[in-house]
Amino acid sequence: MKYRSRTDIIAMILQAAMHGATKTRLMYSAFLSYAQVQEYIKYLTERQLISFEEDTREYKLTAQGLHFLGVYDEISEIVSLKNSRTSERVSAGLLG
Repeated sequence: MKYRSRTDIIAMILQAAMHGATKTRLMYSAFLSYAQVQEYIKYLTERQLISFEEDTREYKLTAQGLHFLGVYDEISEIVSLKNSRTSERVSAGLLG
């Protein structure tokens, strides 16, 4: 697996929590250990990106978490477009 930034891992967790997910589901969705998912859950709940629903015992995405995912997707798209243009220029011999 390629290197994942902290932001990439957060986005994976938020994506998993979109329709509600248990701690185990978040852990498996983001390919994290139990200790790691504990830290991320604490971090994300403190920043109000996810919330814990007592009745369903699931973590759910908040409005702020949904906003984060939207911005993350936009940035990812811009970066991938930029990278594809750069690689096209490299393969055409226009760079370097």
